[in-house]
Amino acid sequence: MNATQSSELPVAIVGGGPIGLITALGLAYYGIRCVVFEEDTHLSLDTKAGTILTRTLEIFRRYGVADDVLAKALRVDEIGEIDRRSQKSTFPVLLDELDAETRYPFVINLPQQDLEPILAQAIERNPLVEIKMHHRLERYEDKGGLVTLHLQTPDGPTTQDASFLLACDGGRSTVRTQMGIQVEGMSLPVKYSLVDLVVDLDNENPRDYPYLAYFADPEEWMILVRHPHCWRFLYPLAEGAQEPSIEELRDKSLTFIGQASNVQAINKVTYNVHHRVATEWRRGRVLLMGDAAHLITPMWALGLNTGALDASNLPWRLSWYLRGWGTEDILDGYEREQRPLAVHGSGEMAEAARQSMAKRTDAITGMTDNNWGNAYTRSLLGVKLGVDLDAADGGGWSMVVTETRPPVKPGMRLPDYLVHTPAGRQEHIHDLCSGKFTALYFSDARRKPGIPQSKSPALSHYVVSRWDAPHDSGLRNRSLLDAGDKLFKRMGIPANTLVLVRPDEYIAAIVPMDGSEHQAAALYERITGMAPAKD
Repeated sequence: MNATQSSELPVAIVGGGPIGLITALGLAYYGIRCVVFEEDTHLSLDTKAGTILTRTLEIFRRYGVADDVLAKALRVDEIGEIDRRSQKSTFPVLLDELDAETRYPFVINLPQQDLEPILAQAIERNPLVEIKMHHRLERYEDKGGLVTLHLQTPDGPTTQDASFLLACDGGRSTVRTQMGIQVEGMSLPVKYSLVDLVVDLDNENPRDYPYLAYFADPEEWMILVRHPHCWRFLYPLAEGAQEPSIEELRDKSLTFIGQASNVQAINKVTYNVHHRVATEWRRGRVLLMGDAAHLITPMWALGLNTGALDASNLPWRLSWYLRGWGTEDILDGYEREQRPLAVHGSGEMAEAARQSMAKRTDAITGMTDNNWGNAYTRSLLGVKLGVDLDAADGGGWSMVVTETRPPVKPGMRLPDYLVHTPAGRQEHIHDLCSGKFTALYFSDARRKPGIPQSKSPALSHYVVSRWDAPHDSGLRNRSLLDAGDKLFKRMGIPANTLVLVRPDEYIAAIVPMDGSEHQAAALYERITGMAPAKD
């Protein structure tokens, strides 16, 4: 495969759902042109996913759409666990404990049909992205140096050449079917039904439920989600049961929360429940993403949010390859890191949550008696990727954190602590690291450690120290003040340590500083297959 053959062509994204739109924003963030092809004439109007987790908000921040999303959403700092019969809170997850770790110590509630227009509006403002509605993919040809899409449009058949084809076309993916890739896992015999109710639970019928609450019960559980303009109730539908009417779902909801006046049911939907993952995610220039790669039981909001992790991991890799900053091997890291999370992580966590809601087990994967660890896990901030190129499993992945502020390891997300720049500004460390590789040298700036100048658009260097870099040190322009060693202490690393951070804010390597000017560049080259590009 040759990057230069296709670098002038756009990336094609098939599927205009949330993962396709997030991926398009990601590619544009890294300077890559793309075209989104959606077979429908409009964005989704269906009642679908409604909770967006903290890590997804951080991805939105990187791609420039977080503020737009937050303006339309409801922020939730408590995930309630409620016993249906007693109506008592049993073990809430309090997200405000994460306020030093992230600028978003909460999750948000926003229906998918409200999220997609926000993403689409951001795309419309971006000259690197184009959305083509009513374009249905019939088939594609991977020609080695490019991919040709054969599309059906209102004006008849047409073709589009692309550098890569990203399949974001859902669980019944046309692309995956043509690839001949199988899916493994199971479709559960139960279905889920949800209903949206307009009801005043603040004043007219006051309740004190958290905005996101899980009602556990051995006979029938329920999930309650407060959206900006309604309350959503989700239930399991027993195997073989007939689909309930909207009136039946409304009445069922009142058996959980008690009688209320002026209740209006506005939407309902019933859908199948799966835990199925594709056996391969990439062939040549074609890659699977989101539901086309994995169908996850939508407990704990792991469906859409697992797909958002795909849309965080792949765009920077495609950018590096298409820019000539990385070899083809960099693309293989996407499946190597993301697939285990879908197979063993998100899928198993979601299924364990479903079992617990039905009171079929006391043990919940991902839940301990440590609130901080539970909050880190449920927000997806605790995802650890398998980034070790020498290990068969990438050095181990995980999605569960059981202790408070554990030492940071390769594959973990960099905590988004505040630091101070040479210009005197206080900034979150993610703002300084996103979009490129960043070498952070945790050392004493007074001792004038050998920190290379940042001469590459792909790799930056900073010394991080509680001692402000003296003006005559030669380090001032690449120094970050870590007042009180707060970030250093949170990292849990020795002094004089080099931390290499990837463009997606995950840590690629943690090694002792050896004083070499080329130490970070060598680590970078091992990951990308190429030396850092020059300015």
